[in-house]
Amino acid sequence: MPFDVVLRAGSATVSVPVEPANPHREYDSPPMPIAPNEPDPALGWAEDFDEAWTDIGRPGAPGRVSRLDRGWSTVVRSMDEARGVADPLRVRNIGADVAVGDWVIPSDDSERVEHVLERRSAFTRRASFDGMRAVSHTLAANIDVLFLVHALGSPPSPRRLERELVLAFDSGAEPVVVLSKTDLVDDPELGRQALVDVALGVPVLLASGKTWEGLDAIGDYAVGNRTLTFLGASGVGKSTIVNALIGSQRQATFEVREGDQRGRHTTVAAELVPLPGEGWLIDTPGVRALSLWLSGNGIERAFADVFDLMDSCRFRDCKHDQEPGCAVQAAITAGHLDSVRLRSLERLIEEEAALEEEQREHEKVADKRAGGRTRPPEQSEFDDLDDL
Repeated sequence: MPFDVVLRAGSATVSVPVEPANPHREYDSPPMPIAPNEPDPALGWAEDFDEAWTDIGRPGAPGRVSRLDRGWSTVVRSMDEARGVADPLRVRNIGADVAVGDWVIPSDDSERVEHVLERRSAFTRRASFDGMRAVSHTLAANIDVLFLVHALGSPPSPRRLERELVLAFDSGAEPVVVLSKTDLVDDPELGRQALVDVALGVPVLLASGKTWEGLDAIGDYAVGNRTLTFLGASGVGKSTIVNALIGSQRQATFEVREGDQRGRHTTVAAELVPLPGEGWLIDTPGVRALSLWLSGNGIERAFADVFDLMDSCRFRDCKHDQEPGCAVQAAITAGHLDSVRLRSLERLIEEEAALEEEQREHEKVADKRAGGRTRPPEQSEFDDLDDL
């Protein structure tokens, strides 16, 4: 039942009727707002990133690097309802190793990158500078699927694909091979079969940004706000596929040359862009050099067929040359293994061993210096673009 509450203000007395609380009544309340420092799941935030954030005390508001520009990062922290980036932040990368796709936490004054969360994956290669030791260069970070793009207008390169697969497996992302420009050839399946044996079970898709062939299959990999990345030489059709996927002419495109069917490079900086519906895409510039960087098990996975044969050799220290009972040479003789593929594997192993030795020598020199530091020159985004 209602009752009166008497309020006194000086000599005045006011009686106010009050309805008692009803525990069975449903009270309407506005939805709880999202905490301002909580990351937006639409940006690709996942459980492992949350664990990394918790490990450092959950400071600040995590955002994702969408672009790098001469020591600055463009950081996005939320999306609007139209799948547009809301209020991007531009901060300095002072003392921070940052790549497009990284999850970072800006400082309280929003002036610089304070923390870079541990990466789930990263496509990293060797970047060499004249007169300096080798240093690593990360093209894209926190990627889920890495598309290795080759154009069908010219003969596919199995040797380049082998190297790309090594780097892709080492990145931690899922590799997928895309053969583009199917509209330029009469029988795309012939080109596909030329790389299926090299891919060793990795999906090999056919696609055309002009006819839209294969784009639905590529877009399906973005379900769940996953991040896709495209890697390939300039002119292989990456920008045309990107334009078709995002539904706009974001990247300029040029016609291929008549002589060698190569295009001109049209992407000059890596950038993270949203896909319609869900998911993200990192478009990277066409790269000429693909040098290894301290491989994990990428070589073993990319050449699993050869390593399986090596395990069947009679002697454990078999050099796979002229030793008796060599399963590798037997496969070559029987036509089951291309000798060029074996030589490609040997070169990659030699390259990795030389890089490891170089790193060991550098560490020895660094240990002898009394706290001295050498700083590698800043990596230019234009250093490894294909020549026109």
